[in-house]
Amino acid sequence: MDTHPCYSARAAKRYGRIHLSVAPRCNLRCRYCDRRFDCANECRPGVTSRVLAPQEAVEVLASAVRRDPRLRVVGFAGPGDPLANEATFQTLELLRGRFPQLSRCLSTNGLLLRERLADLRRSGVDSVTVTMNAVAAGVGAAIYAAVRLNGRVYRDEEGAGVLLERQLAGIAAAVAAGMRVKVNAVLIPGVNDTHLPRVARVARTLGVRLMNVMPLYPLGEFAALPEPAEEDLDQVRAECAADMEQMRHCAQCRADAAGLLGGCRKLARRVPVTAAV
Repeated sequence: MDTHPCYSARAAKRYGRIHLSVAPRCNLRCRYCDRRFDCANECRPGVTSRVLAPQEAVEVLASAVRRDPRLRVVGFAGPGDPLANEATFQTLELLRGRFPQLSRCLSTNGLLLRERLADLRRSGVDSVTVTMNAVAAGVGAAIYAAVRLNGRVYRDEEGAGVLLERQLAGIAAAVAAGMRVKVNAVLIPGVNDTHLPRVARVARTLGVRLMNVMPLYPLGEFAALPEPAEEDLDQVRAECAADMEQMRHCAQCRADAAGLLGGCRKLARRVPVTAAV
């Protein structure tokens, strides 16, 4: 992990990552998410200019590696949930045996983590980030509008409970399998801001050792909420740090980001993105 820019602030100054945007579908509808728009000046999760086909993604990666020798990580971060898209695993299979200098990383909401864990391990993925915004169904119900699983849509506290149960089981299984797991959490003022230290405590009991608290981008149903002030973000991170190390250099990358953290380089031209649940 010494060369993974998301796990090491020191590495972030020297090494880059590239996100392959091959996963348009999502099995959650988060109230803070809106993936319908692409702006050249936006650097936030879920934004991409183009969804790549697996073979095209490999070609894009090969070109990027030739241009930028600082790349050390190839990641899958959307614009939907990578585990809800077979294109993710098709791309990983095409990468098998290629680019040995690159580690494989994936971001997910965790809904399908446990059942796809063996596939991830076979594909060479060694680090996983799980976005876990709540560890209580009542709080989660205010954040997640819908959870789709096995052809059924769950809502309200039932949906939040289904998601939480599977997140906890998936994280525990990934840690037990020897994978490096990081937890991301979106700080939503008035919704989960006082709850996130509890998320940190629960995540630590599962074996997680790194957490990234990210400020809300006011979008979707939360468009009217204020963006967290820097001092509020610092306070929540300090409280969470009582239980685990905090990532403080996150750039909230696009789903098609490439290069060093903080850059907003895109990979391809604009095309529509498939809607979420």
